[in-house]
Amino acid sequence: MNANRKITINPISRIEGHGKVVIHLDSDGNVADAKFHVTQFRGYERFCQGRPFEEMPIITQRICGICPVSHQLASAKACDAILGVAIPETAVILRRLLHMGQFIQSHALHFFHLASPDLLLGWDSDPELRNVVGVIGAYPDLAKKGIQLRKFGQDIIRTLGGKSIHPAFAIPGGVMNGLMEKDRDYLLTGFAQAYETCYAALNFIKEWLEKNRSEIERFANFTSMLTGLVDDAGCPDMYDGKLRIQDWKPDSRLDIDPGDYLNHIAEHVESWSYLKFPYIKEKGFPQGCYRVGPLARVTMADAMGTPKAHAELLLYREKTQNGLGGSTLLYHYARLIELMNCLEGAENLLRASAVLGTDFQNTAPVSNEEGVGVIEAPRGTLIHHYRVDKYGAVKDVNLIVATGHNNQAMNQSVTMVAKEYIRGGNVREGILNRVEGAIRCYDPCLSCSTHALGRMPLDVQIYGANGLLLGRFQKESGD
Repeated sequence: MNANRKITINPISRIEGHGKVVIHLDSDGNVADAKFHVTQFRGYERFCQGRPFEEMPIITQRICGICPVSHQLASAKACDAILGVAIPETAVILRRLLHMGQFIQSHALHFFHLASPDLLLGWDSDPELRNVVGVIGAYPDLAKKGIQLRKFGQDIIRTLGGKSIHPAFAIPGGVMNGLMEKDRDYLLTGFAQAYETCYAALNFIKEWLEKNRSEIERFANFTSMLTGLVDDAGCPDMYDGKLRIQDWKPDSRLDIDPGDYLNHIAEHVESWSYLKFPYIKEKGFPQGCYRVGPLARVTMADAMGTPKAHAELLLYREKTQNGLGGSTLLYHYARLIELMNCLEGAENLLRASAVLGTDFQNTAPVSNEEGVGVIEAPRGTLIHHYRVDKYGAVKDVNLIVATGHNNQAMNQSVTMVAKEYIRGGNVREGILNRVEGAIRCYDPCLSCSTHALGRMPLDVQIYGANGLLLGRFQKESGD
């Protein structure tokens, strides 16, 4: 067999944004190299220059229609720092509540709509059925509950911000409006069903883990550095806290002020991708690359901070000990533990007396010409960093989003899965779906990461050494 055979998956399906995977085979038909390419470019950091800083929470949330709340909150925190104000207690509670709504709807969307076709129907199932429509047909009750759970998260966002996508709520110095008692009481009625659905998903993933343990163990199973926000007790804090940087095991960890991120994180550039490769300066590239998001946060956590989620964390660690914990497939399990944690967090916030307070905004002139806002988005750590002039006009913007932090890990995962399953030139659709699935585990948001609209068909082309097309797999957008 001749060398230089190439397999291209372009673009990857069931993710947000545009990307492709290119796999090169050696003369024996085994994988020599594989890369995850991000092919879109947006440029928010450039065209925000010159805008009044007060506009940034509204402008930057347009980066994405799935996680606009995350960008709005990170931006608002950066703007708070420019004003030099501490926002009122009620504003903090309401921002956190909005954020919990974002996590609930995003995690439900990913698990039930994007990941579940692989988990419920199987990697090798008919690609015409391996989608959310197929899940609805095969598991109508679970699919319906997933849709309702996502709607519950969207209801929280809509109640506070007027609409579930691109809400108008967080502003520099606080929030635009408070929460009415009747709306608080309405939202509290949704938790019983939400907990039931989350437990149903957790019970499924535990059973799935036991049935698929051998595949989970060989599916991009590697240790890495980890990063994420934690509170003073070492629990994941999705809105605030210290930025924890640690090796896979907690023997070596560092908790830093998120505003000092530039002293610890640098970004590497490769010519074949628009997405940068962040890494820990002390370790260098690529040794200092790290993972963020559900798997990282659950692995780093000293505890979860809420009783139901903490009980699930202990069970998770019991089930994934003995060399299983580094598997990329465990992102799905960890995501559901976080979903439970955020449901409990949202309920606790709604039951706090200050949630109905009327002091929710502080105003001030520009006090600082630099502001950093860091939060945990559903996909991982999100950094907004602005520099302004004395009038508040934006001079410089730096955005590092979760998908960027995970870039090297996604490339490593793609390479490991491709090498594990492609042997002797044996390539079939189910194997390619596993390669795509390695990316889907991270739930990447490529629009956020590169700062494109368009159709997302799948077109996999296999070429021989002579450059002739040997085979092609195609499916239309939304299949």
